[in-house]
Amino acid sequence: MKAYLGRRYRLSASHRLFSASFSDAQNQSVYGKCANPHGHGHNYIVEVIIGGAIDPETGMVMNLVDLDACVDREVLQPFDHMNLNTLEAFRDIVPSTENLCIEIERRLSRALPQAQGLTVRVEETSNNFFEFSSDRASAPASQTRQAEGQR
Repeated sequence: MKAYLGRRYRLSASHRLFSASFSDAQNQSVYGKCANPHGHGHNYIVEVIIGGAIDPETGMVMNLVDLDACVDREVLQPFDHMNLNTLEAFRDIVPSTENLCIEIERRLSRALPQAQGLTVRVEETSNNFFEFSSDRASAPASQTRQAEGQR
């Protein structure tokens, strides 16, 4: 039997959306105000949903203390109060929230090999959220879901 455990975390980070292969005008056209040269920040809500068998001894999919420690180590410490553009993980890609979501899922999948399914959902604003699941790991980034609204 597979069950799911979900947990929310908060982190604050800044980023500037731009592509070095675009001109300033193209960046402005594609990213709008998010291409501001000084960047901008978000108070993200990160949801982690882990699927797995319920342990017959503990009655849990995973111990919350262990999950919290893993998320702290793999997500909060590297990203909280950081400029995402300056981090190695985003050296060659635009630090969009779609890519942040995928990077968080990648880190947690590596750190939690016992998970039988992992979904990461990142809420950027009250209007925008992004979701990536290891069950859909082969799906192109264009299939990452975004709620209605503008950044």
